[in-house]
Amino acid sequence: MRTFLTEFRQTLVPDMRGKQGPLPLLLVAMTLVTGLVDAFSYLLLGHVFVANMTGNVVLLGFALVGAPGFSIAASAVAIASFGLGALVGGRIATLIGSDRGRLLSTAAGMQVVLFATSVVLAALSGHPIAAAYRYPLIVVLALSMGIQNAAARKLAVPDLTTTVLTLTITGIAADSALAGGKGSKAGRRVIAVAAMLVGAIVGGALVINAPIFYPLLIALIVTGAVAVATAMLGRGRPAWVQPEQ
Repeated sequence: MRTFLTEFRQTLVPDMRGKQGPLPLLLVAMTLVTGLVDAFSYLLLGHVFVANMTGNVVLLGFALVGAPGFSIAASAVAIASFGLGALVGGRIATLIGSDRGRLLSTAAGMQVVLFATSVVLAALSGHPIAAAYRYPLIVVLALSMGIQNAAARKLAVPDLTTTVLTLTITGIAADSALAGGKGSKAGRRVIAVAAMLVGAIVGGALVINAPIFYPLLIALIVTGAVAVATAMLGRGRPAWVQPEQ
């Protein structure tokens, strides 16, 4: 329990002089964004994910066999747009080089532009979302999440991928002392799961009870805060901006 609480605290109140600096907390915020965005896309854009591509591939399979309520085109567009976003994110990482602070601030800054576009589209679309706005929203949101996922991959902060929780949940159990492992790092992993869950709960509640663009607006605000905080904290090239050895 002491180890769990220590990991929990170090994730939410990180040591700015440590090798990860503020990155764990910033990536937890981006995990929250994933829950918000996928809640919006799944509930309003026709049963399609724009962040969690594992689920989206499964949904594409449902659509291919003619299951009602699923769209081959929507899933395919989301997967292709996410892949393009990941390509852009990877290219950004190559151009920036080894500065993890610049990578995250740049990627988050690009997401801000895409999220701002999505907020405008959602606000104009009406409810239910008109067909003319559905695919532009899928493209813009999936592009954004592809960039985020590529940046998180390059940052390589353990257990904080921001979009994929399957291995995170597996690690909580499989690496535990009860399973004979060396320790599950459950503190950080539980926070990652909770962040996406909270994002999904908030996003779903807002989609049902408020103007539909609210989840995207919150995602925009959180991502903007991450971009600004990373740029400010990364000044002077502290130790955490250097890649892990």
